[in-house]
Amino acid sequence: MDAIPSARPVLEAPDIARVLTRIAHEIVERAKGADDVVLLGIPTRGVFLAHRLAAKLEDITGGKTPVGSLDITMYRDDLRLRPARALARTEIPGEGIDGRLVILVDDVLFSGRTIRAALDAMNDIGRPRAVQLAVLVDRGHRELPIRADYVGKNLPTSLRETVKVQLTEEDGRDSVLLGVRETAPADAQ
Repeated sequence: MDAIPSARPVLEAPDIARVLTRIAHEIVERAKGADDVVLLGIPTRGVFLAHRLAAKLEDITGGKTPVGSLDITMYRDDLRLRPARALARTEIPGEGIDGRLVILVDDVLFSGRTIRAALDAMNDIGRPRAVQLAVLVDRGHRELPIRADYVGKNLPTSLRETVKVQLTEEDGRDSVLLGVRETAPADAQ
């Protein structure tokens, strides 16, 4: 995503670290530990967030949480509407996902279409016991009946606004920026 004119930060690095710690504690509480949890990040930034969550879960529980990535590119419903994008990697931890609690991790929840694609992609890989969703930011505007189980920050937005997540691993800094587009998007992502 290009630079957002007049973007303002809504989360900075300490805020992101704090919400990831809170989400990790919520996961441990709801899952009664993290023994059968597998984190699958949705590329690109969801993968980095999944690794950060796994580190926080290890700090809390003392055990390792398997982390992988789930490329959803070929499962998107807008492939014919947008230019082709490069495929990312799908990496499923050695234990697999069958019978496990899979937590999908993404940076921003918007229309819900990315998560629908992730559920379709996961269907081809295995059959988890349950699937939950953790997102750094939920900005509303759902087009599908999907909601996150773990949310770092609810950020109600207009369709003219844009949310940009920056993570050190990809962007050199941690922040969530809220900006305004010149025109509303033709299609929500």
